[in-house]
This record gives sequence, structure tokens and C-alpha cells, in this order.
Amino acid sequence: MTGAAIPGPDGLLRCPWGLSAPDYVTYHDEEWGRPVHGDDALFERLCLEAFQSGLSWITILRRREGFRRAFADFKIASVAEFGERDRERLLADEGIIRNRAKIDATMANAKALVEWAPGELDALIWSYAPDPATRQAPPTTADVPAVTDESTALSKALKQRGLRFIGPTTAYALMQACGLVDDHVQGCVARRPSR
Repeated sequence: MTGAAIPGPDGLLRCPWGLSAPDYVTYHDEEWGRPVHGDDALFERLCLEAFQSGLSWITILRRREGFRRAFADFKIASVAEFGERDRERLLADEGIIRNRAKIDATMANAKALVEWAPGELDALIWSYAPDPATRQAPPTTADVPAVTDESTALSKALKQRGLRFIGPTTAYALMQACGLVDDHVQGCVARRPSR
């Protein structure tokens, strides 16, 4: 069955994409689909998912440390202080994706989020997590949606609160990456036991 879990070099079954490049194995096994909490941690994922839009995730994953250096470890309060000189620095930084619209969105989102109460971003994002009891493990990657009602609603809520570059597809990728949903396919070693 195409897109079903396949054995890795260690014999354990994984989502096929988790074995498509060496960089993916650790990310797949230890991070993707695991719950992420904390405003700064979620801000990082939100930014990286926005930068990924139109690109492959491996491109972002391989530049993640560059992004962290460039964006002050994604500390909302620090990025909110960025100005024109920082924008120019970022546009010249070969360690990140130098897309003006995405850089501007990251800076604007930090400026919006710095006004929120501590924990408010975490609470808002997690309020859109679907009930795990209503979700079956997808048999194959072809059974994993790109957009859901929850991701559409999350996107709308974030936009209403002033955030940019977060459409329903990006919102769903965020939900997958941060463990709001567990889209590891049936039989995958990385699926959480409770699902």
C-alpha cells in the first residue's frame, strides 16, 4: 500500500516521509507530532511553517539553526524589537530563507504577539486541537488531510488577532508538527500510544 508505514534500517516501521532523507529520521521520531507548549516555542513553529510555505520542509529543517540565530531563538519579545536594520540583516542572511514577505510577517507577528498575555498564544492554538478520540490513525499518507475544519478555524482566529502568513494549510502543518493531531500512519513507531 503506497504511503503505508515502511521499515527503516533498524527494522522499525515509520511514515515513508520520515525515511526519505537522513535529516528526517530524528525529526520524525522525536519531534513531529509531539505536543509543543509555550508561546515562544509555538511562535518558532508558526514562523518556520510560514517560511516553509511553497518549499519542502527539509529545506527549513536544514536551516533551522540559522533561523534560530537570525531570529533571536524566536523569543517573541526580542523579535518584536526588530527594526529596519534587522530586516536588512535578515534579507542578507544566507542561513535562512530570504523572502521579504515572510520576514516581514515574522516581525509583524512578533509585534502583535508581544501584546498578548503570557500563555495566550499557547491557549489559543491548543483550543483548536480536535478530540483525539474522534481521529483514527491514517492508514497511509494519502489519508492525511492538508486542511481541516479546525485548521481553517485556527487560521481565521490567528488572522483576526493580527497574525499574518497563516492560512489553513499552514495552520494544519502547525497542528501536525506541534502534536495537536497525530498524523503518523498506522503502525508507525512514532505514533503516541494513547491514539
